[in-house]
Amino acid sequence: MKRILITGANSYIGTSFENYIKRFDGYSVDTVDMTDDSWREYEFSEYDTVLHVAGIAHIKETDSNKHLYYAVNRDLAIETAQKAKLSGVKQFVLLSSMSVYGTTSGAITKGTVPLPKSNYGKSKLEADNSIFDMCDESFKVAILRPPMVYGKGSKGNYSTLEKFAKKTPVFPKYNNKRSMIYIETLCCFIRLVIENGEKGFFHPQNAAYVNTSDMVYQIAAINKKKIVFTKLFNPFIRILRKHRTIEKVFGDLYYEYDMSAYKEEYDIIPFKKTIEKTNG
Repeated sequence: MKRILITGANSYIGTSFENYIKRFDGYSVDTVDMTDDSWREYEFSEYDTVLHVAGIAHIKETDSNKHLYYAVNRDLAIETAQKAKLSGVKQFVLLSSMSVYGTTSGAITKGTVPLPKSNYGKSKLEADNSIFDMCDESFKVAILRPPMVYGKGSKGNYSTLEKFAKKTPVFPKYNNKRSMIYIETLCCFIRLVIENGEKGFFHPQNAAYVNTSDMVYQIAAINKKKIVFTKLFNPFIRILRKHRTIEKVFGDLYYEYDMSAYKEEYDIIPFKKTIEKTNG
């Protein structure tokens, strides 16, 4: 029986994983809230793995909230890992982010050096480095850096694009590729990392890159919304590619596939099916 503690109650990924793992025998899962100091009194020693998902994301960065990123994404994560190690936990799985690379367009390869530009990315990278330094044979550290996560109830860029797809009558037909990962695919990967007692850095993603125009088409089709796709806007998109919003929607941003290879298959859901389940 694998005993798992999720540190970070009510998080999208944590809640999704807790529901997902219930499908399988051989696992017991508990969750502890990290919003106050009570977690410090919680007994970690009875668990094999701690899955740390508590963090701040999807809020606009300002000077006034800068300290929160480091207090939560870095300091809280490090303190949780320290407690886990001292308690005799065998494995610590940390949910990090693609943002640690600081790359906003193009490919991320095995040779890409993390160089975050946002407080979110910087705080995540500092946590990654400090916690991975704790790794040894008795305390394995697995750090997951997924790209954009989507699924039913997800927040962030996907939900914004989904709302837009349900309203707009016309959308650019533009070729781009982005790494994304469906929430159930990510949960499957987390289960394998825990089951196999992995350590190291991992970059899970869907089996195929996502094209924004195709994704909008799939969302519209599922919602029985007719959209005209046209290449008329493409010259303007190319000119404005460096604009932050245009780059986020139509730019390329992806992990090279060799970064995401794993000894077991973890993506068994076709892209169209993931959109159906997300919008179902």
